[in-house]
Amino acid sequence: MITSARPALELDTLREQFTGNLHAPGDAGYDEARMAWNVVVDQRPALVAEPRTAQDVSAIVRFAHSTGLRVAPQGTGHNASARVGAAADEILLSTRLMRGVEIDAARRTARVEAGALCADLTAPASDLGLAALGGSSPDVGLVGYVMGGGIGWLARAFGLCCNSVLSFDVVTGQGEHVHVDAESHPELFWALRGGTGSPAIITHMELQLIAMPELYAGAMLWPWERAREVLHAWREWTLDAPESATTSARILQLPPIPDIPEPFRGRSFVCLDGAVIGNEAYAREVLAPLRALEPEVDLFQISPPAALSHLHMDPEQPTPGIGTHAMLAELPAEAIDAFVDVAGPGSSSPLLVAELRHLGGALARVPANAGARSRLDASYVLFALGVPMTPELGEAIPAHLEVLKAALAPQHAERIYLNFAEAPSDVSRAFDTDVFAALRAVKATYDPQDVIHANHAIAPAPAQAR
Repeated sequence: MITSARPALELDTLREQFTGNLHAPGDAGYDEARMAWNVVVDQRPALVAEPRTAQDVSAIVRFAHSTGLRVAPQGTGHNASARVGAAADEILLSTRLMRGVEIDAARRTARVEAGALCADLTAPASDLGLAALGGSSPDVGLVGYVMGGGIGWLARAFGLCCNSVLSFDVVTGQGEHVHVDAESHPELFWALRGGTGSPAIITHMELQLIAMPELYAGAMLWPWERAREVLHAWREWTLDAPESATTSARILQLPPIPDIPEPFRGRSFVCLDGAVIGNEAYAREVLAPLRALEPEVDLFQISPPAALSHLHMDPEQPTPGIGTHAMLAELPAEAIDAFVDVAGPGSSSPLLVAELRHLGGALARVPANAGARSRLDASYVLFALGVPMTPELGEAIPAHLEVLKAALAPQHAERIYLNFAEAPSDVSRAFDTDVFAALRAVKATYDPQDVIHANHAIAPAPAQAR
């Protein structure tokens, strides 16, 4: 199906059917259209297609069949560095023009298009007193977030975002439009909720929203010289923290760039951030042991749900980044010491951020009618990222990421979490053996020719295994 060299594509017929934008190599808009959010990734596809409708998506899949190309769906490109394969043999299907959001306040549901960002939903939902189980960055794409699972600041209370999905509209690997829910194509509905986007291209998604009680959210920061003290206290606090609280602990080395506010620019901190569901008096009581450490900066306050996607202070413009992660079965005191030794003061770490996020609670339980990613079998997750602003950093960051992972190797859980997997990974490690086999079977049913190339790709099951 794939060839290593090909003539220029004949696009006249496709242009007649396609209402969005097409960018071939050499076109004026090609270089801008092919860029991922993570600008480290140098995508050079055979064609970039920016659809406006589900019919446009179907037209691209049929065109791919006729030309021997594959289709690589992409909302924002945050996780583009995870995709394995030759982009020259692909059509990059960028859904950035499909950002519609419709909220039914009475039913507490939202219908979103394929390219909608977290902020596209969380802001209008918040205005209606509703919350989605969105992520920690406002410009992460909702569809990609759901296909990997989805850990947000309400996760310990309400679980993974993927299990709040009510339905999908998709285009299969044969170019067919299919509505998918618990009653219609239930095996595909199961697979798309946390099982990657390998079997079909999502064009629309319906999510259950929640009525939002009072919320107390923000961050506390201390000079990073106190990292060991603060992180040990946070670890002890998490052992008995209520499920109403979802938090992370980070060591931050902020560069001296204008985008960072003056009080923080060029400084290094240990930061605790997150959210507590409840009124201010209750939340203050929950956070009292951490606040007793007398942070230099305390930003926790009563907040609307829309604020959740901003409190992590992630960059909101395309940024270069090299990252890694590991799921942690437990986090003993010696693991905190190992973490600080390789990421804190005196470590010569080139990393922008080294993070520990508290899991457990509802994330550890299997909800009714769960998808392929039903729970997270880990108590914490490690995530770390460096920004290669110079060639020297580009060399130093990957090596130090491995040093950091190795320092916590005794605590590594068996599984990986695909939304934090920034490099090509063995996708089977994200799932139990029987779940991965079922995902391959679903792929074989809805995309038997393997036309759809997801970031974390799953190959169709061989014919004899179906």
